[in-house]
Amino acid sequence: MPKLLSLFAVVIGVALLGARPSGESIELFNGKDLSGWVVEGPKDYKDKDGKLVPMWTVQDGIINCAGKAFGFLRYEKQQFADFALHVEYRLASQGNSGIGIRTISFDPKRSRDTRPSYACYEVQLLDDAGKPATKHSSGSLYRYVAPRLNAVKPSPEWNEVDIECRGPHIHVRINDQTVLDVDQSTIEELKKKPLSGYVCLQSHTHKVEFRNIRIREIKETSTKQ
Repeated sequence: MPKLLSLFAVVIGVALLGARPSGESIELFNGKDLSGWVVEGPKDYKDKDGKLVPMWTVQDGIINCAGKAFGFLRYEKQQFADFALHVEYRLASQGNSGIGIRTISFDPKRSRDTRPSYACYEVQLLDDAGKPATKHSSGSLYRYVAPRLNAVKPSPEWNEVDIECRGPHIHVRINDQTVLDVDQSTIEELKKKPLSGYVCLQSHTHKVEFRNIRIREIKETSTKQ
């Protein structure tokens, strides 16, 4: 009986805590190919010999983006609302890229309106280690909110990004340092930004590589009847 009572107490204790996050991590990139992803924008480019080469490729467990034109690689299988996203990336010198969150599909014919930095948010990724934090620097919600600090490592080092979204609250860490913690409902121009959508990676300028891309949905569960 004492053991049963103890177990009962634990259950009651959990119930009293109210909502709690749940869900398991999903590997968005299988390390072998681009299954589940769709290329938006130019799918290939001409190399110095005039040969067409894919813009996005996979090799040795890494997604490679040539960065020869503006576009995106979007995970098309699912949209996400509240989540914790982990991405590791490596930029070439002077590289420019980004991570789109809660966004829509990109239409090159309506580029300004459908890119993440306008439709919702782009977490900016730049080879800008050591430079001041601005609304256009690494870790920013590009165009909208500057990070607290610039925590990126210079190319060609790998960087880790962790983005957590819960309702209007957005939290970004780079290399285990909190760089952004914002509630969009408190900022007038951001109040109407969507609270769910797709995840995507950006092709902009210069080469960028991605690996270990995973996401955990955050679903608030309650024991209330």
